[in-house]
Amino acid sequence: MSTFLLVLHLLVAIFLVALILLQRSSGGALDGLGGGNSASSFLTARGTGNFLTKATATLATLFFITSIALSLYYKGHTGNVVAKSILEQAPVEQNVPAIPAVPTAEQ
Repeated sequence: MSTFLLVLHLLVAIFLVALILLQRSSGGALDGLGGGNSASSFLTARGTGNFLTKATATLATLFFITSIALSLYYKGHTGNVVAKSILEQAPVEQNVPAIPAVPTAEQ
């Protein structure tokens, strides 16, 4: 189950980044790939914007859902050891060396 969630999460993240880069921006981003108007060549400008916006929103929602699912799945799982909070752990005793005596000058 964890492997499936992790792979799904990574794929959603990759596609989300690609969709964000495909959107028209002032710098152009990846809009110039494919010659001409790229994504605008198979749809109208308005239709492309709506499609990319809806797809980005859908992938962002999936990204958040998979992030929350992974965090809930791995909560308390660290192999065979149950994870504890740093505040719940007992402090470790520290061995502090004794302060050496200050040498005194004998008169």
